[in-house]
Amino acid sequence: MDTVILGNVDVSRFILGSNPFSGFSHQSPEVDARMRSYFTSQRIKDLLWQAESLGITAVLGRTDHHIARVLLEYRNEGGKLTWLAQTCPEVGSPEWCVATAKGYGASACHIHGGYMDHLYAAGSLGHIPALIEHIKEQGMAAGIAAHNPEVLVWAEENVEADYYMCSYYNSMRREERPDHVAGSKEWFLEEDRSRMTELVQGLSKPAIHYKVMAAGRNDPEEAFDVVAKALRPGDATCVGVFPEDKPDMLAEDVRLLHERLAAHGKLLGASAGA
Repeated sequence: MDTVILGNVDVSRFILGSNPFSGFSHQSPEVDARMRSYFTSQRIKDLLWQAESLGITAVLGRTDHHIARVLLEYRNEGGKLTWLAQTCPEVGSPEWCVATAKGYGASACHIHGGYMDHLYAAGSLGHIPALIEHIKEQGMAAGIAAHNPEVLVWAEENVEADYYMCSYYNSMRREERPDHVAGSKEWFLEEDRSRMTELVQGLSKPAIHYKVMAAGRNDPEEAFDVVAKALRPGDATCVGVFPEDKPDMLAEDVRLLHERLAAHGKLLGASAGA
């Protein structure tokens, strides 16, 4: 599988997402509950092993106790996936999350997209440059996530991040709180996807394209075709799966991305920078 470099971290172009592990379906509270029931620690580890077998080399995971503990168990059993950590505003301060990421062996850490959207709306981003430097000082690649494209415009002018997490959809408002609230109304608009994929083309750092499936609403073939067209040589995509009713879902997604990249002449064959 093609690989790209985030700061000094080499990762596969397909990164496994882990929101489903924690019951974040972005569909309904009922689906959230199904995900939480399905994803036992063993099933999470089984999926991580499957990802390795498909050539995936990285998993994106939250810095909460549950995910950190399961990833530690997986690595103690010989697992090799690189952990790209995400801060969690509902769990602790960014500094606490960075310490957790460092302590549990993450290779990179990015600031939560909802948190960044929330701070942008409040005009309170002044501490972010120092936080990015703090992540780097801990020996990890440092990133910024966003659903609102304007956050990335701000970051380009004010921060020296190693990579960006770019959501295809700005699916809910974050003015009042940064974290996702289960059952909240969400929307997935084509205009948001078009805006983000256009913005990514001018970014100075590698981008991880995420929420590309609109939380299961998009047709997979169409979604991966859009991703393949939008990925630059140094970019990757992050996709979570819920294989309860389709055990081969992850393999199918990896195949679709590979096929669409090949169709658009975008297979790399080696690591690439931005």
